[in-house]
Amino acid sequence: MVRSGEHYAQLERDLPGAAGRGEIVALFQPQYSLATGAIVAAEALSRWIHPHFGVISPSEFIPMAERLGLADRIGDAMLRIGCDAARDWQKRGHEIEVAVNVSILQLRSRKIVDTVARLLKDLSLSPRLLTLEVTESTPLANVPEAADTLRDLSELGVNISVDDFGAAYSSREQVIALPATELKIDQALVQEPVGDDSEELARAVEFGKARGMRLVAEGIETVEQLERVRALDCDRGQGFLLSRPTTKADLDVMLVSDGRIDQDH
Repeated sequence: MVRSGEHYAQLERDLPGAAGRGEIVALFQPQYSLATGAIVAAEALSRWIHPHFGVISPSEFIPMAERLGLADRIGDAMLRIGCDAARDWQKRGHEIEVAVNVSILQLRSRKIVDTVARLLKDLSLSPRLLTLEVTESTPLANVPEAADTLRDLSELGVNISVDDFGAAYSSREQVIALPATELKIDQALVQEPVGDDSEELARAVEFGKARGMRLVAEGIETVEQLERVRALDCDRGQGFLLSRPTTKADLDVMLVSDGRIDQDH
């Protein structure tokens, strides 16, 4: 959405207090086991519910937050929301992992390690139910303190996931250097038409499996794509074919009704 200078300035004035006012919320996109069809995880996707402008997408307010020095504040809010959801599902008998994106700015200091440790302790949340996602294109090799922070987070027992693998430059060396337990294959590879270049998806899967990583296929939109990632033995899948991002309340209903994907596809 194109906003006027006045609207943009208003957003800049309002963003610093948005998390404290409870305006930063999450939608949850389910991840499904491709072996059983069951929901096994959910990615927390941030949204800003502005009292005057309505829903503001992360593509608009996250760069603003980073420029204004608010990345930690927004990131902490999403970590709290994600951990609260995982704990609530755990109490209800659903072992659902929650994935939360973390930025390079959050990883520049140890503060996020202390925040995650405190949340896990305060909520009595099993660390295996929290996954922290870093994007594959983040140049962590150029920010050694960020890689150190990820190693400290890994020692807490949480999962470390490399998001959007294959979307940017080849960074296999970077993945090898990180304490990652999961590889999320970018939708560009998952949705690539079968043809001369279709082996790139298979190579990405082979790369992850050779390192004992869990493989998540992103952006599944057709039955053919679902069948293909199953045939390649990916562990999990997410995408609009399976479920769009939804509210926690709606996901609660899906879990109670055992909303599995159709294994006959």
